[in-house]
Amino acid sequence: MVRRILLFVPIALIPLIAGVAHAQDPGIVGEALADLEQLTQDPSKLTPAFRLAILMTLLSLAPALVMMVTCFVRVVIVLTLLRQALGVQNVPPTQVLMALSIFLTMFVMQPTFENAYSTGVGPFLRGEIEDEAAFDNTVVPFRHYMLRQTRNEDLMLFQEISRAPEVEGPEELDLNVLVPAYMLSELRTSFLIGFMLFIPFLVIDMVVASTLLSMGMIVVPPMMIALPIKLMIFVLVDGWNLVVGALVRGIV
Repeated sequence: MVRRILLFVPIALIPLIAGVAHAQDPGIVGEALADLEQLTQDPSKLTPAFRLAILMTLLSLAPALVMMVTCFVRVVIVLTLLRQALGVQNVPPTQVLMALSIFLTMFVMQPTFENAYSTGVGPFLRGEIEDEAAFDNTVVPFRHYMLRQTRNEDLMLFQEISRAPEVEGPEELDLNVLVPAYMLSELRTSFLIGFMLFIPFLVIDMVVASTLLSMGMIVVPPMMIALPIKLMIFVLVDGWNLVVGALVRGIV
């Protein structure tokens, strides 16, 4: 997996590096191409400048990686569906929901982050292990977390689509199979939770609409009456505490 990343990132950067370098010193282009050829043979022999370029590129992909291998997707989708179920368009604002989702993700994933740092990142920074071993050790806690949350049906689907060789157990699955299967399972779970959240508010909307229709108040929009009732009930039952608590407990 490390070799795939190291091969893809420099190839994508070569045109930009070559164009800038040629404007300053044509000899730098040859050095960059030599680094690329060396990369395909032994990534450990890269120059420090090229390693820094790869590291900066990977850091730019960090937000996408966080969304792919953590519970962020489930949390943000559930909170967004909850806002729609309440019937309010921009309350809480999207920025507030995103901030709450990020902090909940950090809270839930803290043991996984700490385990990944202690077994992979920390020893690598101290020079105790090589970069490939550090990557493998860092991925293991995330792999265990994703396997707990992923359905076997989704794993089998992407295993079949990728036409990868059969493995003895889920722990041996490649990340290009595990990560999309995990995201698909998270989407399914978050939509199921959102459906359960919609049911009580849908009942309130139906009761209010039926009451107004029976009273002949056809001109009055049902949402005008149902919205304050839903907000009042949600606050009285301490809805945020219940939703966030159930969401976190379901992940942990």
